[in-house]
Amino acid sequence: QQEPMAVNYEYLDHTADIQIHAWGDTLEQAFAATALGMYNYMTPLEHIQPTTSRDFEAEGHDMQSLLFAFLDECLFTFHTEMLVCRSLTVTRLDRENWTIKATGVGEAFERGRHEQGTEVKAITYSAMQVYEEAGQPAHVYVIVDI
Repeated sequence: QQEPMAVNYEYLDHTADIQIHAWGDTLEQAFAATALGMYNYMTPLEHIQPTTSRDFEAEGHDMQSLLFAFLDECLFTFHTEMLVCRSLTVTRLDRENWTIKATGVGEAFERGRHEQGTEVKAITYSAMQVYEEAGQPAHVYVIVDI
């Protein structure tokens, strides 16, 4: 059984929405942690088994639109396939063409077997922040509509 990834995210109070603050040694890790924070808000990840692997791809026109598109793709997959990832690895983050590729591992959410948290309805650009500085941990702040 695969160990869950380190918890590199927290929830910050925000009216009618929730702000996810995620971080990592690299921006790739911070992006992955943001998606895991979103999944964990919908159902505790410690109950998700690593039975399915899924590739994600997204593109944008700058760093914020790339983050938005990546999270939106993860959320779309939850809504269409009920897939919840317990681990995510960003395999490519192209800062010239603004594309991202990632691989997630998890399983389909099943009511009755998985605890139901609060559904995330949409990703927003509101107060979105991406911090990346050489030699410093990367930080991401994103507000999701619940």
